Amino acid sequence: GVTATVEYLVVAGGGGASGTPSTAYTGAGAGGLLQAAGYAVTAGSAITITIGAGGSGASNGVDSTIVGGTTITATGGGHGAAENSVGFSGGSGSGGGSNNAKAGGAGTSGQGNAGGSGGPFSGAYANGGGGGAGSVGENGSNTTGGGNGGTGICSTISGARVFYAGGGGGSADTTRAGVGGAGGGGAGSLAGGVCTSGAANTGGGAGGGYVAATNGGSGIVIIRYPANCAPPTSTTG
Repeated sequence: GVTATVEYLVVAGGGGASGTPSTAYTGAGAGGLLQAAGYAVTAGSAITITIGAGGSGASNGVDSTIVGGTTITATGGGHGAAENSVGFSGGSGSGGGSNNAKAGGAGTSGQGNAGGSGGPFSGAYANGGGGGAGSVGENGSNTTGGGNGGTGICSTISGARVFYAGGGGGSADTTRAGVGGAGGGGAGSLAGGVCTSGAANTGGGAGGGYVAATNGGSGIVIIRYPANCAPPTSTTG
């Protein structure tokens, strides 16, 4: 068959976060993001696309994939960690806990960034923000509060300027909670406050909190092809 090339954006599901009334959680990592031109496709051949779901509570986001001539896999974001734990790795890593300034989780090379570390414990908790596709998560600070989520990456593949794969903000019990990174990252919360989930179809990481579990944003896959190419003949799922 005739071979052509297309452009793609593949974003995995963001990590989820959890919490209890007595345990603060860090910001979750964004789903991994991959984008490129020149992906070879053959007329008449099937391409299987999987869009990863966001992590639910203390679970990583789900990978997003394109399976055709070459398999493209974006890795799900790392889920939020408890205040006394190191962050979890993923497409982007989650923040670290503030009990002895635990380190943030690692991101996947070429897809995302590490989460910020927790602030040094001094009678207050300030947890790190989750990493985003464009930058690392902010460190928690006992002076300024929970770390902000890392910024995502802006893409115009859909025809509009849209940010994807922002990290979730870290929680804190005083000062302020971290905000989500541009690209669907959820906001963290103060004690007794409300944290938010990552936005759907962005791969944003969930915000860390104390009480309610939050979900990562689901991922997205976009394929752009030249106007002289025939569109796909069928889609499922």
